[in-house]
Amino acid sequence: MTARIVAGIDLGGTAVNYTFLDERGQFLIDGLCEHPARSVEGPDICLAQIADGLALAAAHANVRMADVVAIGLDTPGPASATGVLSRRGSTNFVHPQWAGYDIRAGLERKIGLPVSYLNDGNAAALWGHVSIFGSENAATSVSAIIGTGLGGGVITAGKAIVGRNGFGGELGHVLIPYGLIRGIDGLVPTCNCGRIGDLESLCSLTAIRQSLLPYFLRREPGHELAKHDVGQAAKLVRGLAEQSDPLCREIFRVQAHALGLFFDEMINVFDPDALIVGGGAVETGAEFRRWFIDEIRAGMPLQREEQASIQLHVIPNGDTAGARGAALDAVKLVR
Repeated sequence: MTARIVAGIDLGGTAVNYTFLDERGQFLIDGLCEHPARSVEGPDICLAQIADGLALAAAHANVRMADVVAIGLDTPGPASATGVLSRRGSTNFVHPQWAGYDIRAGLERKIGLPVSYLNDGNAAALWGHVSIFGSENAATSVSAIIGTGLGGGVITAGKAIVGRNGFGGELGHVLIPYGLIRGIDGLVPTCNCGRIGDLESLCSLTAIRQSLLPYFLRREPGHELAKHDVGQAAKLVRGLAEQSDPLCREIFRVQAHALGLFFDEMINVFDPDALIVGGGAVETGAEFRRWFIDEIRAGMPLQREEQASIQLHVIPNGDTAGARGAALDAVKLVR
């Protein structure tokens, strides 16, 4: 009997990550399986690179390409719900030929298989949800994934809420009452989207570089991070926070409390079964991860009993979450 396998492809800024999912619901690659991404060189080169990497990944996983029946693709946004990239461009799709390009249809033509599409935040959120509740469920979860920006997703009954224009799950741009966070008086957190006080403006690597680190270094100009370029220094904050550096812990406390305020809003909108966190802030040592999760709870105002009972989870297999979620989404094409 011929196997029916779906592939998951997570296209990032510098690498493409692959996985495969079989009919038993088993992933056939445990860790990262990456190939260099060349999105800055335009659609033709990038799609050829994705196809080449898929063939190499199949060989690595002992999968015959003839047995692959569908592909799930995820990319950073902005893009429509069907994978048409914004004409305004983005960090990863700067080549002019990407403007308005239908990357889902383009990959479908290139490989000759049906392709489904999610943005990278929704894909990671889908994997986080399924890892907790299984593939068949009626549960609702809200995920926040901390990276260069703040991605995420709302999953209900095993499906990502993508919305009419693909903006569903753009949780980083939800405004939060950041004035409730202690210790940041006078800070005006501005997001690259132009909003002031959305979640991404406080909870992302960009927020550390643009707002939080400069703010706290003005208070403590003799700190060792003041010796570095702010971009380089921002990348060192997490490691120092894990070592209990007070200034860096304070930055992550602010981020955790921002997440607490955000999750409080989401509880009042969705009454979810689970809250899920992913990304760099929790891909750390166990002690720091526990501290960060506890601080998220501490940042939730006036918790009712039913709010306190909602479980707060960490996305497993964080580096491969996007590819896994993309593969799970592609199963609908087979069914």
